[in-house]
Amino acid sequence: SYTLGDMERQRQLTIASLRRDGVWDMNREAWLPSVVLRIAVVSSRQAAGYQDFCKELAKSPYAFRTTLFEALMQGQGAEASVVAALEAIAARQEAFDAVVVIRGGGSAADLNCFNGYRLCAHIAQFPLPILTGIGHDKDTSVADMVAHTALKTPTAVAGWLVERMTGVEGWLDTAALQLRDASAGISVSYTHLTLPTT
Repeated sequence: SYTLGDMERQRQLTIASLRRDGVWDMNREAWLPSVVLRIAVVSSRQAAGYQDFCKELAKSPYAFRTTLFEALMQGQGAEASVVAALEAIAARQEAFDAVVVIRGGGSAADLNCFNGYRLCAHIAQFPLPILTGIGHDKDTSVADMVAHTALKTPTAVAGWLVERMTGVEGWLDTAALQLRDASAGISVSYTHLTLPTT
C-alpha cells in the first residue's frame, strides 16, 4: 500500500523524530560485556536467517546459549510483534548479555517495519545492547542505525559473536601465560633468599 517514495519519507521522519527525542545514540552507548554468551534472539523460528544464525554459532567451540523470542518479521503486525518480543526480553533482561534481531533479505516493503518509529524507539532505548542482522548487504534500516552494532546478515551476526569470543579467549591465554611467568619469577626470588639463623 506504500510507494517507495512513501516509505522513504516515513524513514526520514523516523530518523528526524529519534534525533529530536534525544535517543538516537542511546543503544550504541550501552555497555556490551566482553563475554557475550547469553543471547536473546528476536526472529521467526522458520526463517532461513534464524537457522543460518544458529548453525554458525553451533560450529564454534563456545557455549552460546540462545533464547528465541518469536516475532513476525514482515507484513502487517510485524512492528508490534517485534516490539512485544523486545518487551518480553526487557522483563528478563538480567538473564541475557545482549539481544540479536535478525531477518534475512527481502524487498523494501518486506523490510519497511524496521523503519517504523515505535520499533526503532524501542531499540534505541533498550537497556541491553542490540545487534542487528537485517536484510542484504545493501540494506540499511533505521533499526540498524540505532542498534548497538549492525551487521549485514544473520550469519554475519553469528560470525561477529564467534570472532569476539575468539578474541577474549586469546586475551585470556595471554593473561594466563603472563601470570605463570610472573609466578615463576616470584618463586625464583624466594629460592635465593637467605633465611636468618637463630
